[in-house]
Amino acid sequence: MAPQDGTNFPSFAQFIDDVASARHDEFTRRSRSATAGEDEFAAMRQHILGLYSGVDVPHSFVDDNGQIFDCVPIEDQPSLRGGAEGPAVPPDAPPQPAPRGEAPALPVQPQLRSDRLDKFGNPMSCPPGTIPMRRVTLEELARGRTLRDFFHKVPEGTGRHPRLSPAAIEANVHKYAHAFQVVDNLGGHSFVNIWDPNIGSQVFSLSQQWYAGGSPVQTVECGSQIYPGKYGTTQPVLFIYWTADGYQNTGCYNLDCSAFTQTNSAWAIGGTLSPSSVWGGAQYEVEVTWYFSGGNWWLYLGGTTASNAVGYYRGSLFGGGQLSRNAVDIDYGGEVVDITAWPPMGSGAFASSGWQFAAYQRDVYYFGVSGGAQSASLTASQPSPKCFTTAVGHAAPPWNEYFFFGGPGGTNCE
Repeated sequence: MAPQDGTNFPSFAQFIDDVASARHDEFTRRSRSATAGEDEFAAMRQHILGLYSGVDVPHSFVDDNGQIFDCVPIEDQPSLRGGAEGPAVPPDAPPQPAPRGEAPALPVQPQLRSDRLDKFGNPMSCPPGTIPMRRVTLEELARGRTLRDFFHKVPEGTGRHPRLSPAAIEANVHKYAHAFQVVDNLGGHSFVNIWDPNIGSQVFSLSQQWYAGGSPVQTVECGSQIYPGKYGTTQPVLFIYWTADGYQNTGCYNLDCSAFTQTNSAWAIGGTLSPSSVWGGAQYEVEVTWYFSGGNWWLYLGGTTASNAVGYYRGSLFGGGQLSRNAVDIDYGGEVVDITAWPPMGSGAFASSGWQFAAYQRDVYYFGVSGGAQSASLTASQPSPKCFTTAVGHAAPPWNEYFFFGGPGGTNCE
């Protein structure tokens, strides 16, 4: 349906009306839909309406790749709506354990600023007291057979953790190059190098942090992901994910369910990250931190003070499981997903290509359960070395503990 309010994309009210009136038979005739049947379609429709129930949106805009964001009052986002308490107050994360040094790369800035306009002239920012919420559409949900498929980290089957998930039937679709440490922790930190590999029609390629523990595994995750089947773009996107039961019946991306509470309107979770690094030239990176404090897993981007906090997962999401107290594993690196031909990871270059050619994460440290921050001591893992490799190192600031990782992918990735 054509926009009606001059924004050149459907207004929020029109979007909600379209979802509420959508019918399975008509929708499947005009859309690419894999939905199992009318009951699942009804569940998808109800999920979207539930995400936005009673919400008044004062402003909407599109990001650089046409994804629509609606500015939702903080207290009306799904994780807080109807509750008696407002959002938690973020703490400062503990100071870094080693000198920071002069950054070797350029920081990717928060996507939303009052001086930025989208391609239709709408300010790419949200009014005070609101946060940007990526618009979840029926078209996106209906690419899966069930509503649960939409919540999974991969489009079919379940997700995996590179070390702590048991070998599942879908295990062979996941390939990794990463670096980890087994240590009790309250989160940690790294600078994540941003690249835009050409993944074509393959499923996804990402660089991320995992903080994990328990059996089945529980995680909080954040990083940069190229996933055109979800986001409709081949450029890197800022993503978060969580699971409380080994990616089986819990977990979702971004603000796609009522798990994450966003408190900072500068970052668009699920929005495009740019610029990307240049082969042999300028490098770009995002500083990513998780810190468990006050019963919440706080995410920070671009710094580690309270002003850099983006939001949090409540520890209660994890029941009485491991992440309701702390994590026992820190993990960093790349993951790609496909079935027969795996996409490039990182820059598409092997770890041995090094600075300005291979992807990296640097200044890796973690927060100990007894307080303070400690430099990591990572172990490299490269289970598919024909396609993806990892090389861990330690150097003077600004690198400290670091690793290069990635590779070209391909069909022979045992």
